[in-house]
Amino acid sequence: MIVENKMEPKEVLKKWIDAFNNADIDALANFYSDNAVNHQVANEKPVIGKQAIKQMFENEFRQAKMICIPENIFQDDEWAILEWKDPLGFRGCGFFHIVDEKIIFQRGYWDKLTFQKLYNNDEK
Repeated sequence: MIVENKMEPKEVLKKWIDAFNNADIDALANFYSDNAVNHQVANEKPVIGKQAIKQMFENEFRQAKMICIPENIFQDDEWAILEWKDPLGFRGCGFFHIVDEKIIFQRGYWDKLTFQKLYNNDEK
């Protein structure tokens, strides 16, 4: 009998961070289930579906070189929680609902005005 060891949500999140920091959009997209929801509360609407989430990352990485430095990673059952900062001191947190090693729901909290000021995106 072969027993498959699945990664805990916290471990999936650590791999997601690696892909994010490498701007590996294909790897990032593969962490999401086909019908995943990514809701960054600074944005008006959630992004729904793996392909739409992939497009979101493509757009965001064109706008800025983003780096996630984890400050704290917690796990509560199927949830992984991340407190992060970037090299410029920008901070936020994210909640990831992960089932069978796939993100089915993500919610992120960060300040859009601060992001725009730090990354000069207010002109776009």
